[in-house]
Amino acid sequence: MSVAEPRRIVLFRHAKADWPQMTDHERPLAERGRTDAAVAGRKLTDTGIPFDLALCSTAVRTRETWKLAVHEFPHRPKTVYEERLYEASPGELIAVLNEVPDDAQNVILIGHNPGVHGLAEILSGSSDDGAREWMNRRGFPAAAFAVVSYSGSWKSLEPGAGELTDYWAPSE
Repeated sequence: MSVAEPRRIVLFRHAKADWPQMTDHERPLAERGRTDAAVAGRKLTDTGIPFDLALCSTAVRTRETWKLAVHEFPHRPKTVYEERLYEASPGELIAVLNEVPDDAQNVILIGHNPGVHGLAEILSGSSDDGAREWMNRRGFPAAAFAVVSYSGSWKSLEPGAGELTDYWAPSE
């Protein structure tokens, strides 16, 4: 693959979590979250993006979201569960993405807010006006995802280098 070919990064926030009395890292999905994760999986399939790699936070709710979403995919990408994605800032998320091997063209990152939303905004130097407007109006609720297109090596990914090309959030 040539680094001139556009890469796509999908930033996917975990679905709605429950609030039982346990550590934040161990919180499972709520019933609505399980439903929304499967719907998000179908919407991700509709994008037509053939994912090469999934980077997923180790938190229970992100792992459950990914398991339900990927079940809808025609092809399951290699999945790496990454502790550094839990409670990560946009800068920390970029550092993780900078380590992605260049043979991976399309990556999905399953993480948490405010980092995932912040990263979608920071990476998007330009955007499809409809996607940006919709994301600004909706924010980045549970189970939302943004698609950022980017040309270059993963090591050179930095703020403003991408274009927001798509955004989806479940209905309220």
